[in-house]
Amino acid sequence: MSKKIKKTVLLILPIALGVFLIWYSLSKLSPQDVESITNSFKTANYWWVALSLLFGVLSHLSRAYRWHFMLEPMGYKPRYANSVMAVLIAYLLNLLIPRSGEVARAASIKKYEKIPFEKAFGTIVAERVADVIMLFGIIAIAFFLQSELISGYLFKDDGESSIYTKVIMFGVLPIIGFFTYRYFKKSTNPYIAKIISFIKGLLEGLTSILTMRRKWEFIFHTFFIWVMYILMMYVVTFSLPETSNLSLGAVVVCFVVGALSMALTNGGLGTYPVFVASALVLYKIDNNAALAFGWIMWTAQTIMVILFGSLSLVLLPFYNKFIGNKIS
Repeated sequence: MSKKIKKTVLLILPIALGVFLIWYSLSKLSPQDVESITNSFKTANYWWVALSLLFGVLSHLSRAYRWHFMLEPMGYKPRYANSVMAVLIAYLLNLLIPRSGEVARAASIKKYEKIPFEKAFGTIVAERVADVIMLFGIIAIAFFLQSELISGYLFKDDGESSIYTKVIMFGVLPIIGFFTYRYFKKSTNPYIAKIISFIKGLLEGLTSILTMRRKWEFIFHTFFIWVMYILMMYVVTFSLPETSNLSLGAVVVCFVVGALSMALTNGGLGTYPVFVASALVLYKIDNNAALAFGWIMWTAQTIMVILFGSLSLVLLPFYNKFIGNKIS
């Protein structure tokens, strides 16, 4: 298979998977189910959805501000507006082509702030390291908070099995992981070498973050961004009567499931609503209400990204032309 064909397949496959999942999930619904989901959309309290979008905007603004902490040690102080619009453009392009947003973000800041592409891209990769670590941490929290539900679901048992689940998750698995890492480290297998390289990259990225001059501000904004992400989902639970009594622990589990689904298709197309709904069903939420919640969340987030990303694409050159004329 040629590289061109391989790239085309990799671009088309996630979109095709998303479209298939949308068709498949809808094809299983009866007319009554469709009517129930439609009624949920009609009766939802969209003030909570609007608040969710506000939290989303705050997370994007914080991400753009956090970026400066990595650029400043190299002597670059980009205009905040340019950083914000570059971040929003990145989110928009990631909906179309996975991972293209990071390249576009670095290219945008290079064009309008004269920051070398490789340096800008390097800071974005380091940022991603912090985000991956945060996601792993939230996954661990989700398992810890909801171990009873997860153990009951996996082992069809009651509360006593949750103790064993915690012992396995936080005692046995780290030990297994340590010895597995030692074995991998000595292995000459090329695939294992890539895994080791990825882990080393995470550790190096974490070290660089901990040694930067404004590390506490960077860490604060990293936590702030992910708290905003979780709050985006939490407040939308109040928009539907069926989900309004969900605990924060349940929301964290749904958030993790939704976040992981984003890796399968462009922006979670088709996967996000289905995966989030499957998690909600574990909490005795009616399947139709669960699907409605997943679709409301995904639709609101996607519209926000498309709207602000498109505006940024249009406004970025005009803003810099205006600033250039003002300076000259």
